[in-house]
Amino acid sequence: MSTARVLIVDDSTAMRALFRDILEQAKGVEVVGDARSAEEARKLIPTLKPNVLTLDVEMPGMSGMEFLAELMENDPIPVIMLSSVTQDGTGTAQKALELGAVGCFPKPLHTTPEQFNATVAKLGAIVNEAANTDLKNREAPQGGASVSLADYRPDGRIVVLAGATESIEVIRETIAGYPANCPETVVLIDADESFIDRMIDPLRPSVACKIETAGDETMMVPGTVYLVYAKHKHVVFENDFAPLLKLVEKEPIGGARPSADMLFASFARAGTPVLAGLLSGTSKDGARGLQALSKSGADVFVQDCVETGGESRKPALDELGVAAEAVTAAEVGNWILAKTKEKAKAA
Repeated sequence: MSTARVLIVDDSTAMRALFRDILEQAKGVEVVGDARSAEEARKLIPTLKPNVLTLDVEMPGMSGMEFLAELMENDPIPVIMLSSVTQDGTGTAQKALELGAVGCFPKPLHTTPEQFNATVAKLGAIVNEAANTDLKNREAPQGGASVSLADYRPDGRIVVLAGATESIEVIRETIAGYPANCPETVVLIDADESFIDRMIDPLRPSVACKIETAGDETMMVPGTVYLVYAKHKHVVFENDFAPLLKLVEKEPIGGARPSADMLFASFARAGTPVLAGLLSGTSKDGARGLQALSKSGADVFVQDCVETGGESRKPALDELGVAAEAVTAAEVGNWILAKTKEKAKAA
């Protein structure tokens, strides 16, 4: 077995240091260098001659996915994607494997001694295996995402979510976990526009689905997530001749614009099959709209914040007598896909 000569590529100084520390303790692994960007890595590869790269998904300039595609086309080298959005079973992991990555590994979110040692052993084994992979003769990788999402077909329902600043990670993880043929999804986010742009824009080149900002007369199509967050207008749904999102000039409703209540209620009036949920947040906006959807027969859920903290909208729904299923932050994405999977509905 060849020694794994690893080049770490990540724009975060802290993450480069963490992965260096992890990999330098793994058996059979030598860290030959690190790079802050695809451009820097491109210059270092001929000199350092690594036989495996660890590559971040979200980087300024050329994204990790774009660099992965370039490497596989011009100078193939075993690559392991390291990111918070490449856990097994996600659409991002599926896309990375399809582009040629030999594996995906989530960035460690906890660093207790026990978890650190476990990460050393697991990532070390993955890196060693990658370094000894024959890219020319290997079979197409079968990652968790390929297995769990390969037979996914949406059942035709539209997914409508409403959240706030504190739910942005749940929203990011849900989008990252979506396959290319995800259900049409509308996500209203009550947060500062610049904050949303900073958090969501890096996902655009790396996820399997499309991400668009809702505008006036936006026709909805499968495989797309539509973001609603501009503060100057409300957004409503209409389905006269085609499913459309429309902008509405109106004063804030209950202090909210765009209003989740107004968005949810427009879906209820249209009678379109929907799955809807309220993510964490301090506002009651969306509770009455979810009530209307529940009465129309839609599946509704609310984020359970017991494990993660934060403000749940469940008390507001309880006041209205809305029987919404409680779903934890970690389960939201998979729960939506399981519920909207065609064969699951038929069962």
